[in-house]
Amino acid sequence: MTKFHFGGACLIGVLLLPFFTANAQKTSVQQPEPIRVSVTRVNVGVIVSTAGGNFVDGLRRQDFHVFDNGVETTVTDFAPVDDPANVLLLIEAGPAVYLLEGGHLNAAYTLLEGLSTDDQVAVVRYDEAPKAICAFTADKKLAADAFERLNFNLGFGALNLSASLATVLDWLARTQGKKTIVLLSTGVDTSAPAVTENLLQKLRVADTRILAVSLAGEMRAPAVVDKKKKAPSNAAVLSAQQFAEADETLRQLAGATGGRAFFPANAGEFAAAYRQIALMVRHEYSLAIAPQLDGSRHRIEVRVAQPTTAGNGAGWRVDYRQGYLAPMGQGP
Repeated sequence: MTKFHFGGACLIGVLLLPFFTANAQKTSVQQPEPIRVSVTRVNVGVIVSTAGGNFVDGLRRQDFHVFDNGVETTVTDFAPVDDPANVLLLIEAGPAVYLLEGGHLNAAYTLLEGLSTDDQVAVVRYDEAPKAICAFTADKKLAADAFERLNFNLGFGALNLSASLATVLDWLARTQGKKTIVLLSTGVDTSAPAVTENLLQKLRVADTRILAVSLAGEMRAPAVVDKKKKAPSNAAVLSAQQFAEADETLRQLAGATGGRAFFPANAGEFAAAYRQIALMVRHEYSLAIAPQLDGSRHRIEVRVAQPTTAGNGAGWRVDYRQGYLAPMGQGP
């Protein structure tokens, strides 16, 4: 890997974007003032795939039916899969450094290479709190170089996954268009249980999809003794129960947004997971509906009209956000 040079585009982005500031750590502890905006649309990202895992292209607005609390509503806007996306890589900066230095982070280049030219990428690390490394840029080389600035820490002293993810969601609140967080994490979370529960409620009404990649793969493998150090070179630091809890955390975080969780065990499987994620980002339809104005949480359901040759709708998988928080007030 080439040495990182804090290039102009990333540096300028850090200076210009309000969420890439020195206050990032502070916002993870103190609740920021709520952003009050007039919500006139609810964005719904939809990924459609066959039972065999192939993505379905060529769908039209009339192929989608969106239900708001069980009642079909009008699709007010529609964009096909080739619209640019915003992809934020949120990377755990803890002991997984040993795995990443073994080549797994290098596999993330597969993700960058698989994205479209116009897709924007940002890189953020987290441990106790999130810290921005590179702001959104279409220059994938700058994003790749930012990996050199991750500065991993040893130990599980503070890996506030839920609190960090909540802060990142706040950072992304004003970002328009398709939004995906690619979470690279062991799933270990030292946040308070109440923080995690609040985050899950927030994710269920968020317009950002989470695609989680577990970094714990080789940490589960039997330890290999290093003869020079007379110690296991990859000794497990978590029990089987803790691994199971960490995996479930990643599944819940991704599932709450209509996303998916991946559990690769080696560098090859990491590359395959990133390749799949790039395809998912590139095959997301963007729909919009007009929100209700009752200030309550609304459940969203998306159905896709399928050709009769598809077996009367059988076999297609449709991933989308679960709901939205309706604003209060008068319509536009």
